[in-house]
Amino acid sequence: MKWNIHYRETWLHHTNPSLKLIVLILLFIGVLFMHNPNVLINFSFGLLLLFILYTGYPWKFLLLLFLPFFLVFVSTASSMILFGEGKTTWFRWGLIHVTEESFLRGMHLGFRALSFALLGLLFSLTTRPVRLFYSLMQQLKLKPKYAYSFLAGVRLIPIMIEEFQTVRNALKVRGGVNNGLFEKMKRYAIPLLSQSIRRAQRIAVAMEAKRFSDGAKRTFYYEIGFGKHDIVLVVVFIVVTATAYYVGVHYPYIPVEDVR
Repeated sequence: MKWNIHYRETWLHHTNPSLKLIVLILLFIGVLFMHNPNVLINFSFGLLLLFILYTGYPWKFLLLLFLPFFLVFVSTASSMILFGEGKTTWFRWGLIHVTEESFLRGMHLGFRALSFALLGLLFSLTTRPVRLFYSLMQQLKLKPKYAYSFLAGVRLIPIMIEEFQTVRNALKVRGGVNNGLFEKMKRYAIPLLSQSIRRAQRIAVAMEAKRFSDGAKRTFYYEIGFGKHDIVLVVVFIVVTATAYYVGVHYPYIPVEDVR
């Protein structure tokens, strides 16, 4: 099975993967300490604009990817809104108790989850696994035996999906799709696990034959460095964060600065 999704490469695709990873991890940590809902809302919309404009994928595909995380936003926010605590009651019915405080905390929690999702999507949609692992080896000094092992594992995922479809089609032909849940799991798990073990053993032997050791100095097919796009990356995220903070503090939508 092949997934052919056409996309255009933007400046985000040409940034150094290690630098992008570090920047997004720092932003991830920063979101944890954003307690002003106005700042967090602005930051989320800034990430959403980057997600729409600079990932390079068709809008239908982006909408399909964004929909599950939007449902996470709704479920996370609603659980806090409907069952939170507070003094200013807006609505009460049985176990449901909506207050002003629970509403603000729920929206804050929902936008925090949405920010995490958008940061992850920005990284995954604009970073090729090959460039990422080569950058980890060259810039962050990750050992090649670990990097190539992870890369081989990533490459095995589409093969395992194709094997799963092959097993499913074979079971349909043989009339084995109407069995119980445990029997289905057994019929799928045994061939998939056996093939995975054989393939992993062959990969391990091949890596040993190629002398993947800690002491050997290696050359790389792809040389990953830094360029002007990395400066753009840092500047853009600084501008997004600073703008979100300035607008959230000086032009707030909600008259609350801290929801803790």
